[in-house]
Amino acid sequence: MFQTFDSMIDPSVGSARCAALRQELARRKLDGFLVPRGDAHQGEYVPPSDARLEWLTGFAGSAGIAVVLAEDAAIFVDGRYTIQVREQVDAQVFAPMHLIETPPADWLATTLKPGQKLGYDPMLHTISGTRRLKAACTAAGAELVAVSGNPVDAVWHDRPAPPLGAVVIHPDALAGEAASEKIARMGAKVGEAKADAFVLTQPDSIAWLFNIRGSDVAHTPLPLSFAILPASGKPRLFIDGRKLSNAVRDHLVGLAEVEEPVGLVPALADMGRAGAAVMLDPDWAGDALASAVCDAGGTIKEGADPIARAKAVKTEAEIAGARAAHLRDGAAYARFLAWFDRAILDGPLDEIAVAERLEAFRAETGALKEISFDSISAAGPNAAICHYRVDRKSNRVIPPDSLFLIDSGAQYEDGTTDITRTLAVGAVANEMKRHFTLVLKGHIAIATARFPKGTSGAQIDALARIDLWKAGLDFDHGTGHGVGSYLSVHEGPQRIAKTGHVALEPGMIVSNEPGYYKAGSHGIRIENLELVTGPDEIEGGERPMLGFQALTLAPIDRRLIVKEMLSAGEHAWVERYHARVLAEIGPLVDPDTRSWLEAATAPL
Repeated sequence: MFQTFDSMIDPSVGSARCAALRQELARRKLDGFLVPRGDAHQGEYVPPSDARLEWLTGFAGSAGIAVVLAEDAAIFVDGRYTIQVREQVDAQVFAPMHLIETPPADWLATTLKPGQKLGYDPMLHTISGTRRLKAACTAAGAELVAVSGNPVDAVWHDRPAPPLGAVVIHPDALAGEAASEKIARMGAKVGEAKADAFVLTQPDSIAWLFNIRGSDVAHTPLPLSFAILPASGKPRLFIDGRKLSNAVRDHLVGLAEVEEPVGLVPALADMGRAGAAVMLDPDWAGDALASAVCDAGGTIKEGADPIARAKAVKTEAEIAGARAAHLRDGAAYARFLAWFDRAILDGPLDEIAVAERLEAFRAETGALKEISFDSISAAGPNAAICHYRVDRKSNRVIPPDSLFLIDSGAQYEDGTTDITRTLAVGAVANEMKRHFTLVLKGHIAIATARFPKGTSGAQIDALARIDLWKAGLDFDHGTGHGVGSYLSVHEGPQRIAKTGHVALEPGMIVSNEPGYYKAGSHGIRIENLELVTGPDEIEGGERPMLGFQALTLAPIDRRLIVKEMLSAGEHAWVERYHARVLAEIGPLVDPDTRSWLEAATAPL
C-alpha cells in the first residue's frame, strides 16, 4: 500500500515546541521567526525532514506559514484549509489567520514593534516573498534578519534524515524528446533572455530537463536537486551522489557536470565574482541564491522559469501516454465503482477501507508506480473539508442516505491521473442533488468552453461558478490545476482559477473540478483531467478556437442529477460523455463490471 493512515497530527505538541523555539530565538537575540511550509525548492511537496511547519504546529496542509514572536504567534492558511487548521492546530498557541484576507506581511506590519529583529531562513523564502517581508518590517520599524542555521532544526531533536531516493532514467520514448535536445533548446531560451545562466530550483523542472525521475517525496517521482543551465555548454546538476547508481551517474555525466548540493552556493558566488548575469525566478528561487550572486559582484536577472512553460505543453508521446494511462486507470476505476455500489449494500464501509480498495484495483493493473497524492476519501461532513485526509483517528463509517466523495489519482510511467467523483449512498436529500447538479453544470461549462488563443484560466474560471453564484453559493479553491507527465499532479504555470493568468495552450493538461462544500453536512466535487485542443475552425466563425477534451473516463453518478435543472445542451453533453465512457472503457473490464457500467452510463 502506498498510503498510510496513521495520524501524525497532535495539536497538543504546539505549546511545548513553540516554547522551545522561543527559547532558541532568545538565545540568538531574535524577536521572532518565520516558519514556511515549503523547503529550499519552494514546492508543494516536501520530505519529512523539511516538514518544519507541520512539526511545529501540527498543520498538515500543503500551503501555509507560521510567525512566532515572543508574545504572539499566528498561522496563515488559505480558504482550502480554514476548517482543517482549527482541527490540527492549538489555536491558543497559533492564531489561525486567512492567508488572503490577512497576508502575513500585513499582519507583521501592524504587529511588529520598532527595533525588533525578525529572523528568516533565506533558503526557504523566495526573492519576491522576501521583498514583501522586508517592506513589512520596514513599515513597522523592525528588521528582517537572515539566519545561518534554521532555529527550528536546532530544537527538532528527532528530525528525520534527508531522503535518498534512487534516481532512474525516464525513457525518451515516453518523454518524446531527448534530454540533450531539451538542454540545447532551453539553453537557447536563457541566451535569448540575455542571461549567462539560469538557476533551476524546482525538482520537477530538473526531472523534465534531464529525463530523470526519483522518489524523494511521497507520491511524486521527484529527485530533489538543483541545477545551473548555461546559455551554452554543459549544465551543472547538484544532487546527492548517493541517489545515483553507477549506470545513472554515467548517463548523467554525459549530459552535465554532476556535483554535490553543497557546491551550489559556492558555484553561484564564483559566477558572481566572474561578473555573470544569472537568471532566477523570483517567485521560486530562494533569497539566499540571489544573495550569493550579488554579494560576490554578479548581476541577477529576474525571469520566469523557462522550463515551466515548455514542460506544461506535452509532446505527442506524452499525450499518447496520458491517453493510455487514463484508459488503464478508467478500467480500474470502473471496477472500483462497481465494487462500491455492491459493497455499500453488504455492510458498513469506512473511508480507509474504500481508499485501500481503490488503490488495490489500480495496483492490479500491474503498471501502478505510486498513487499521485493521498486519496481524499470523505464521508458525510468530512467531505466538506475540501482537502480532508483520512487517518485512523478521523476515519468515518459511510452513513446511509449521504454523499461520499473520493478524490484520488495514480502515477503510471506513461502518465499521471487525478479524478474526483461524488457518489450517492442510499436515498440522498433533494438539497444534495440540487447542489450536485449546480456543480455538474459548472463542470460542463468548462468542458464545453471554446476560447481564442491567448485566453487564460482566469478568464474562464467564472464559467464553473456562474450557476453556483446565481444560487448564492461558491467554492474556495481554483477550478483547475495543471498536471505533469509522470511528474507532479499539481503542475504550473497553467491553471483555471481567479489567479490563473497564464494563457492556455494546445497540449496542456488541466483539471476541471468545481465543487461545493456545506460545513457539517456534505461536500461535492466532480473532476476530470482535460487536454487543451485546437485551434479549430468553427462553422460560421471568424477565429479558430481552442477547447478541451476529457482524458478522464468514468461515469458521473446519474442518481444525483436533477435532469430538469440541465439545459438541452448540458443534457446532451452528459449523454455523449457517458457513451464515450462505455465505448472506451467497456471493452477493458470484466463482464460484471461491464454490466454495471452499462447501467451507470444509461441515458438520463
